[in-house]
Amino acid sequence: MFIDPHVHMTSRTTDDYQAMRDAGIVAIIEPAFWLGQPRTAVGTFRDYFSSLVGWERFRASQFGIRHYCTIGLNSKEANNEALAEEVVELLPLFACKEGVVGIGEIGFDDQTKAEEKYFRLQLELAKELNLPVQIHTPHRDKKRGTTRSMDVVVEHEIDPGLVIIDHNNEETVQEVLDRGFWCAFTIYPFTKMGNKRMVAIVQQYGSERIIVDSSADWGISDPLAVPKTAGLMTRSGISEEDVRLTCYQNALTAYGQSGQMDESDWSGSGAVDQTQLFEGNSVLRGQRPESSSDIIN
Repeated sequence: MFIDPHVHMTSRTTDDYQAMRDAGIVAIIEPAFWLGQPRTAVGTFRDYFSSLVGWERFRASQFGIRHYCTIGLNSKEANNEALAEEVVELLPLFACKEGVVGIGEIGFDDQTKAEEKYFRLQLELAKELNLPVQIHTPHRDKKRGTTRSMDVVVEHEIDPGLVIIDHNNEETVQEVLDRGFWCAFTIYPFTKMGNKRMVAIVQQYGSERIIVDSSADWGISDPLAVPKTAGLMTRSGISEEDVRLTCYQNALTAYGQSGQMDESDWSGSGAVDQTQLFEGNSVLRGQRPESSSDIIN
């Protein structure tokens, strides 16, 4: 079994859900993120957050996958301060919804003053609600941005054990682990962190507090990155326990601190009923419903 704790399924197809289930993914976490172009009104955020706790949760269930999410204002759109003010007021309405396992993904993009302002406000919300935090580290000037992100968390007196630092690479892993944070890695086909590099990191650092995810979205990305990396780890001689920790258990432990995510959520009968509707709609689009055995086997 695998968990993909960072995948943007609003950008993916139902074929991806089926392929993920076939590959052994039993649960996913979908962080709120930037949709590729700037949003211009708070209502678009409201509808997007509603889809994360509603439609996407339903859509995943129709393929035997348990869906969770994190809610937050992403760092890129924090630079539109007039809109950001409205979005921050909206966040508490969604942060306590069923299936929300943290505040995220938040942090820095260009490391501006506005980004820091809304990063700090959302850390305070997470602290108030005692929720895990998922941090987006910047793609540019990553080492400095990662250090700065952790410094800000410490200033807000949040336990590093509640914070998942994502998009790490070889430059950042040692400091993140040394400071007691969860250290997550985004496996992309050509950028960020390849699965061969991920194998080398686990060989060097072991599996403690290390998490593998796909961050699959609307760009060139792979929703099967977690099981593929797990397979390469096994072929490279990494122990079954280290694979289990990095590709399943560590994510469950980190985000399970929300009280919203438990192994019992997906370890039951696994029954799927594709005749169900959400707001009058189904995933079938006129096709024949598949049985649980068709989906799971």
